[in-house]
Amino acid sequence: MKKLTVVGMGPGEYESMTLRAVKALNTCDVIVGYTVYVDLAKPYFPDKEFLTTPMKREIERCEMAFAEAEKGRSVVMICSGDAGIYGMAGPILELAEKYPDVELGEKHPEVEIEVIPGITAALSGGAVLGAPLMHDFAVISLSDLLTPWETIENRLDAAAKTDFSICLYNPSSRKRADYLKRACEIFLRYKSSDTVCGIVKNIGRDGETKKVMTLAELKDYEADMFTTVFVGNSRTEKSVLGGQNWMVTPRGYRV
Repeated sequence: MKKLTVVGMGPGEYESMTLRAVKALNTCDVIVGYTVYVDLAKPYFPDKEFLTTPMKREIERCEMAFAEAEKGRSVVMICSGDAGIYGMAGPILELAEKYPDVELGEKHPEVEIEVIPGITAALSGGAVLGAPLMHDFAVISLSDLLTPWETIENRLDAAAKTDFSICLYNPSSRKRADYLKRACEIFLRYKSSDTVCGIVKNIGRDGETKKVMTLAELKDYEADMFTTVFVGNSRTEKSVLGGQNWMVTPRGYRV
């Protein structure tokens, strides 16, 4: 059977992949992905064939995966985190449904598609910090490659206004060096400067670090694309246990 499976690898380390993800990667013929994520997978699945495309070539990557599946091969498209959260499940399904390709066959009718979830950064990073997302929360990407900054601003404003805990993906890059600062300035319209916040860098990879800080301190923090940011709600607390700083957002249990 011609099969294309979209797999979320979590943060990239083998121990953080789901059993379903590992099984799919062990039994497939070819693994397709963004160069950085393929490099993470290669040490664990060295006998597989790997195909890659660089960033901003997602549609080409999807077409490459469909082309391999059309040959009767078992194909896995990998991405970090969860396949359906800023991942590759959407482009694969959109391409199959809306962008028929003459060479591949209209809408790829004979290719079976499966989506296998993974641990997204909000969860893996949240675990490193403790329990920052114990109550209602929002996840917002600060990348404006596909979403206008004006739309991102409106979402940041709405999430802060309603006192969500907030997890920020893609907080900064060389071209967007001040985006985290701009986001924090929006948060400060509604949140105290003492609001407990945290960052986790290189989740599940070499050099993993975490830091708990205030919103005022976060505003001047230099993040990068490998940093996930957590902004607490009005009840989020900093806790010191075992010599480490933790974030805890109470849900309301009686302790």
